[in-house]
Amino acid sequence: ASKAKPAMTVTVASPARAPWSQTLTANGSVAAWQEASVAAEANGLRLTELRAAVGDTVKAGQVLAVFDAEGVRAEVAQSRAALAEARANAVEAQTNAERARSLQTTGAMSEQQIAQLTTAAVTAQARVESAQAMLAVQELRLRHAQVLAPDSGIVTARNATLGAVVPAGTELFRLIRQGRLEWRAEVTAADLARVKPGQAVTLKAASGGVAQGRVRMVGPTVDPQTRSALVYVDLLPGAAASIKAGMFATGQLALGETVAHTLPQAAVVNRDGFTYVFVLAQPQAQPGGTARVQRLKVEVGRRVGEQVEIVAGLPAAQGAAAASVVTQGAGFLNDGDLVKVVAAPVSAPAVSAPAPAVATAEKK
Repeated sequence: ASKAKPAMTVTVASPARAPWSQTLTANGSVAAWQEASVAAEANGLRLTELRAAVGDTVKAGQVLAVFDAEGVRAEVAQSRAALAEARANAVEAQTNAERARSLQTTGAMSEQQIAQLTTAAVTAQARVESAQAMLAVQELRLRHAQVLAPDSGIVTARNATLGAVVPAGTELFRLIRQGRLEWRAEVTAADLARVKPGQAVTLKAASGGVAQGRVRMVGPTVDPQTRSALVYVDLLPGAAASIKAGMFATGQLALGETVAHTLPQAAVVNRDGFTYVFVLAQPQAQPGGTARVQRLKVEVGRRVGEQVEIVAGLPAAQGAAAASVVTQGAGFLNDGDLVKVVAAPVSAPAVSAPAPAVATAEKK
């Protein structure tokens, strides 16, 4: 046995522990956070001006459309004249009532006459209030001749037609309130407990647009047909530039960090549908010495770059003594092979000199 020759020369490495981020992949649709419907409040007026189109960004209180208000202005003037007349009559009636009350003790006027004048003063004051209310109604109609945006947002629909006479309540515009979009991710019931409000999300739409967001709310119910719930994710400002409402998107929800036992990708061997690694039977073997290898069946998890997470099957991943795992050359070994252990080559530090060489080669 002492004269046996090594099957090949290999390098070894010990499993490392590193904090890796844990993510959850989900699919869903992008939708407006909230929509606002802008309808006509004036009845029977002709639409004379449209100041907003689909895709425009508007501010709260901005004029979106204007109705012909000449008839309303005339009615406002008429109501103001009626109010002035009612006030004049009320002043006269009040004066007559006060004069009658001052003569009550002299007997110059009967009680019935005094009561009639007092009632006339109260009636005149009621007519003033009625005229004031009528004027307020006409002034409100005049204000409604201009259609204002109820909130800031993006115009997504315009149903108004120039010159049309529309009844009150007819929708003219529809807005995405504040331009905010949300992603409604479908998450299975098994993964729902891991999703919390405030978690960061990276979203990629079918168009290639990428956006960032945060979980706002986890849906309170689970669909009995699909066994999944909706997770509402607020997209950060600026997402509307590359992602539109109605798009289908895939997102990565950051669930936090967990400690992973990792090995280089070269140490993991796939054979017959299973995953294996080769460890030294004598973990204390020094560089330049020989040792036999033992094949272990392992389970792998996440992959980050050239590193692979070992979930189960490796002694180091279970808290035992650190194992020496074959890295370079593992794909050519069998269980029980004798190998020669050498030190892993040290990577050369990166320098800026090769950059001009690459540029020169490209020019050639």
